[in-house]
Amino acid sequence: MFEESAPDGEPERDPVLTDGGERSDGVVRRDRFSGGPARSFLSSLAADERIFQADLAVDRAHTVMLAEQGIIDDDVAGEILTALDAVEVDGHDSLPDGEDVHEAIETAVIERVGADGGKMHTARSRNDEVAACIRYRLREDILAAIETTLALRESLVDVADEHQETIMPGYTHLQPAQPTTVAHWALAYEGAVRRDTERLLEAYARINESPLGGAAFAGTTFDIDRERTADLLGFDGVVENSMDASSSRDFLLETVQALSTHATTLSGLAEDVIIFANRGFVELSDDYSSTSSIMPQKKNPDTLELVRAVAGDAAGSVQGLTTTLKGLPRAYNRDLQRATAHAWETVDAVTEASEVAAGAVATADWNEETLAAEAGEGFSTATGVADLLAANGLPFRTAHELVAIAAETGADYDALEAAAQEVLGESLEAYVDPDAVADALDPAKSVASRDSQGGPAPEVVDDQFVAAREALAGGDDAHAELTAALESAHEALRSEVNGYV
Repeated sequence: MFEESAPDGEPERDPVLTDGGERSDGVVRRDRFSGGPARSFLSSLAADERIFQADLAVDRAHTVMLAEQGIIDDDVAGEILTALDAVEVDGHDSLPDGEDVHEAIETAVIERVGADGGKMHTARSRNDEVAACIRYRLREDILAAIETTLALRESLVDVADEHQETIMPGYTHLQPAQPTTVAHWALAYEGAVRRDTERLLEAYARINESPLGGAAFAGTTFDIDRERTADLLGFDGVVENSMDASSSRDFLLETVQALSTHATTLSGLAEDVIIFANRGFVELSDDYSSTSSIMPQKKNPDTLELVRAVAGDAAGSVQGLTTTLKGLPRAYNRDLQRATAHAWETVDAVTEASEVAAGAVATADWNEETLAAEAGEGFSTATGVADLLAANGLPFRTAHELVAIAAETGADYDALEAAAQEVLGESLEAYVDPDAVADALDPAKSVASRDSQGGPAPEVVDDQFVAAREALAGGDDAHAELTAALESAHEALRSEVNGYV
């Protein structure tokens, strides 16, 4: 605020008064609330740097609407909007002290234009203001997160394209189970990440609703146009109920949950690649690895280990946010100030982890010879042999028993023949052609035979690959459309502001 005596050479201005008619060191708060040790505890100004630009946009849209509705004069709106431009140029670090960025910006505007600067707060509360700012900024962060999921899916699809016939061992319980292909593995994760993309897009749709105009929680007596401010800020519509608009944070919880789910997917992917690297199946690029500080021969998958750890952080944020929100009554409570940090921390960490995972997958080299050699280990084709016997009339449980006995004694044709004599009392040839058994024992032929929908046979994987490419293109289009809509809204708001300044 301005001092009662202006510096030499500057015009003297009247002291700024608050709604109570008293001097206030922070303009927005009265003297009785301006000091004491609790002030720093209450303040979120430093953390609010993230929503500095969002608050300026919300202030501009609200001011334009107030002028259009005749609630404030055009010349006053022009002074406020000009001051907001100056605040933006000076930056967050130049803001006066305040409880939060919203109060600090308003104080800075009033310092520039006098008491009329306070008119920009007409017909709103900090409650609906902060809710609008959070949603405004979170949209951009979620679009960035979505973009990294698309990049990861593209990396996985490219791996699948290159390795549709690269045989590899498949595991359950980390034990050799059945042979599969690198493409089949990659597309399994692409499907999971695709669902992660969809969850984030769905969360975006619920973020992208404007709470502005809900005021403290009970609306306002002024003839405002909530749809207009929503349009100026690029929101798809408004949160209808004013109490819901100002106080609800379920959109934060949904977003953090979706991000946590994606982090869990990333953790599984990272774990697989770490294990594969340990077994010599894949080699990570040096860009996504490190060496030991004492053992120069080491090549450690450090980046993916950190990707794996992010899932724990994200899960913790879900728990923390849920616990903060679970007992809050309607309408606004200051607890919500602590809630938002969970979203910022999670979206930053998961977005970065997703980007790293995409790069690690895209630049990794698969050791096809080692993969092929390991694909048949642990009698991984046993299920194929049992299926073959069942297809030739033997009850599957009997075939299962026969193959299990063979697995204990050699896991080859001779072992299967001996087991047939033990279980069936006759030769294996009585049920199946020896050449068919030999094919079933071969990992590559075993994979080729598994041509059911979604299976690893190359021609079936090709169908999955085509579907993945199409879904990826659709995701790219959706992301581009949302991004363009925000950019268009930014330009439209700036154009409206320019009409006043």
